[in-house]
Amino acid sequence: MSSSSLPSRTLLGSSLALALATPAAFLPAAVQAQTAANPPSPATLSPVRVQGNAEHDYQVQEASQAKFTAPLVDTPKSVQIIPQAVMQDTAATSLEDVLRNAPGITFGAGEGGQPLADRPFIRGASSASNIFVDGIRDSGGQTRDMFDVENVEIVRGADSALGGRGTGGGSINLSTKHAHLRDAASATLGIGTDRYLRATADGNWKMSDTSAFRLNVMGARGDFPGRDEVDYKNFGIAPTLSFGQGTDTRVFVSYYHYQTDGMSDYGVPVIRENANRDFPYQTDTGILDVDRDTFYGVLDRDYRKTQADIGTIELEHDLADNLMLRNATRYGETLNDYVVTNPGDGSVAFDAPTNQYWLLRGTKSRWQRSTMLANVTELSGKLETGSLKHSFTAGIELSRETNKNASYKVNTITGSACPSVFAGKLDCTPLYNPNPSDPWTGSLEKGPLSQDTTSTTKAAYLFDSITLSPQFQLNAGVRVDHYTISGDYVSRGASGPQSTDRSWTMYNYQLGLVYKPAPNGSVYLSYATASTPPSMSGGDQDSLSADTSVLRPEKSRTLELGTKWNVLNERLSLTAALFQNERRDAQIEVEPDVFAQAGETRVRGFELGVAGQITPKWGVYGGYAYMDSELVHGAYDSVNEGDPLANTPKHSFSLWSTYRVLPQFTVGAGAYYVGKMYGGSGTTGSAGGGANGTYIPSHWRFDAMAAYRVSKALSLQLNALNLTDRVYYAHNNGNHHADFGPGRQFILSASLSY
Repeated sequence: MSSSSLPSRTLLGSSLALALATPAAFLPAAVQAQTAANPPSPATLSPVRVQGNAEHDYQVQEASQAKFTAPLVDTPKSVQIIPQAVMQDTAATSLEDVLRNAPGITFGAGEGGQPLADRPFIRGASSASNIFVDGIRDSGGQTRDMFDVENVEIVRGADSALGGRGTGGGSINLSTKHAHLRDAASATLGIGTDRYLRATADGNWKMSDTSAFRLNVMGARGDFPGRDEVDYKNFGIAPTLSFGQGTDTRVFVSYYHYQTDGMSDYGVPVIRENANRDFPYQTDTGILDVDRDTFYGVLDRDYRKTQADIGTIELEHDLADNLMLRNATRYGETLNDYVVTNPGDGSVAFDAPTNQYWLLRGTKSRWQRSTMLANVTELSGKLETGSLKHSFTAGIELSRETNKNASYKVNTITGSACPSVFAGKLDCTPLYNPNPSDPWTGSLEKGPLSQDTTSTTKAAYLFDSITLSPQFQLNAGVRVDHYTISGDYVSRGASGPQSTDRSWTMYNYQLGLVYKPAPNGSVYLSYATASTPPSMSGGDQDSLSADTSVLRPEKSRTLELGTKWNVLNERLSLTAALFQNERRDAQIEVEPDVFAQAGETRVRGFELGVAGQITPKWGVYGGYAYMDSELVHGAYDSVNEGDPLANTPKHSFSLWSTYRVLPQFTVGAGAYYVGKMYGGSGTTGSAGGGANGTYIPSHWRFDAMAAYRVSKALSLQLNALNLTDRVYYAHNNGNHHADFGPGRQFILSASLSY
């Protein structure tokens, strides 16, 4: 669909202006009169731990992190929370599934320094390293499952004051399930097309008046819809214990284990003409035109295995009625291990005797083991200083992360024979009709470490929501980070490993003014900053290079004007925001092999959001994002300057809605739109894509569901995903490969609960 068929920028901008100028239009007449006569004092609630959502409850009023010192309606920042009810109704099981409901967030393809893992982009910036679990950074190359997740909290815009280093575009926090003081149990078994089989169990047992135990378990297997050779087998378990609930001192102990074993997939080639690649024709998109089920991997060789083991201990103590001290300690290890066929790096040539094009397969591989040790101490509370009311959180964060990277040497002994054009080579396949069952024998030899780094963070922060008057609030936050990275690395062309260490002190802040024309609404203006150290110039993870020691952190900043309203007796949340994100001092190549911090990007746009219940029977969740992105200053040849940024569509839209037709019967449907999107690695120097980059065409996707409650304990749910079986691309590396989105899939689930 063309962008002209979407709501126009002028219309949506006018809607936001109207909301800012006439907030009283959202209020009933009686409430307006009462408000004018007796302006109420806005309520500032203390941080809460989200334990669950009622059936089809699509609205969450508060974030789970104590750093949010006010309810969302009074928080001067774009914050979106996707609750468990939306995940369940949409049959979302991965982080990428869940974030389909967050317009403006896309996922990049793994390549080179960016491993096969979750790679979200927020407002044009790679945010793979900015994923948190219960407010603590969740490092390592992971693909995350939602079996132990209560809510997904998304912060848009520069937010190093909240999250620390690297959060120039925003961050994502996963709020996990904790033990609570009531007996409850549920189990779900789902079967579907593409060999889909998934079972989950969630049990909570009250052990005493103050303690409880909870256990979440998941097992799943299946094929990627539309690509039968790409399969997966996943398992997860997450026990939690709580002690002292309802008392002044509380302890929460949790452990998380998740492992995957499946076929790795690098999609289909991006067309790049060079001396070793002679393609018969170009395509408009720059992506080789083959069917969705075309698979270039080798079943006897390729694989991907991941594992995560993470333990956390949290202590909370009430020092007074309005003062709480919290300490959390976490240790975790993750492994990302794969060998994948990379068709975008393989040589391509026409073989006259066979009268067809052949691909000499290339490979990519990674062995990455990461560890993390973090300790966070926070003091949260409320106080009054004269006529001012404060809701604050002060904290100290200490962390240590290690990252070890290596690649495999692929030794092929026997493989599919190559034609005369690749005489003497093995592991060839027809370009347009590859055979994943080609025979292969050989060995995979893990090479020496290319990265062996240790990074440490020492940070202190303070957040305060200050009630100046019944109509005005000030929200402020500041954070200082002392960040150090050291270790060994291997540079291209170097004779051996090199060592270096470097440290930076980074100051960041956020400031927002909130005007409350009514208790259920706000209008705000905010400004926030972020810092990305040179060791994270790619935006995905810490790494070292020869330039690291001489560069300074990149700077990002966000200016935002928005409004938030809880309407229809506060059942429905409406949000709108105008924003500008700028990133400066990015590392770019100013001359061949000469780098400097001269890169600059900019994203301007607006966002609309809706979440909650229009009526007790009708639930909605969705939004729209417009992003006008630009590579303001890029690489030395300036070929891409002025182009839109990679992985940043101009238009994106999502809307999921359910309606309870009968007390036992609910139906739902979802529509998702992503506009034209250029590919690229995500770094500033290669972010622009308009002049010579590949792109993903715009596409619509439609989902549907129907649920029937057989009894109080048993319910059935049928989901149809990608109902029209639309063929589309989900990721585009820009230089090597593009990945298809999943095809049509039907899933039937049965859930038991008490």
